[in-house]
Amino acid sequence: MKLNIDHIPDLTRRPPRSPRVRLGGYAILPRVLDKGRATLAGKNGEYKYGNPLDQRLFDFLGVKPEGLLEQLKLDKGDFEILQWLNSVAPRAPHEIAQWTTFMDNHTPGTIAFREHLNATLAAKNTERDDIRTLFDLLDLDDHTSFGGKA
Repeated sequence: MKLNIDHIPDLTRRPPRSPRVRLGGYAILPRVLDKGRATLAGKNGEYKYGNPLDQRLFDFLGVKPEGLLEQLKLDKGDFEILQWLNSVAPRAPHEIAQWTTFMDNHTPGTIAFREHLNATLAAKNTERDDIRTLFDLLDLDDHTSFGGKA
């Protein structure tokens, strides 16, 4: 099967799905799939597949980023990818829920992470006090990167 690039997200024109979007209960999985597909098609823009956030998912599942890319090259849809992941990296529903809750609430735990969050907010000229988690920051950055206001 050949990769059909007609349905691949163009991340030079819009962001990947929010890290809050779920697939099989997993946080960030749809975002990782968008970035992987866009990378294969050369449409990833500034988004990096396999970045440290993506790596948290790969580590939790015990799969390699390259292994997922191989599946995406087969033009599998989201549900087919989820079925593949469930076969090679089975996780109990409570494990997925616990990991997703942790990711949803992940806040800057290190000084460097807090400084990064503050610098990103300062660059966006925002006085918002509702940006507290990594997912908050990613959603804001995605929104403002494509013309939205902070």
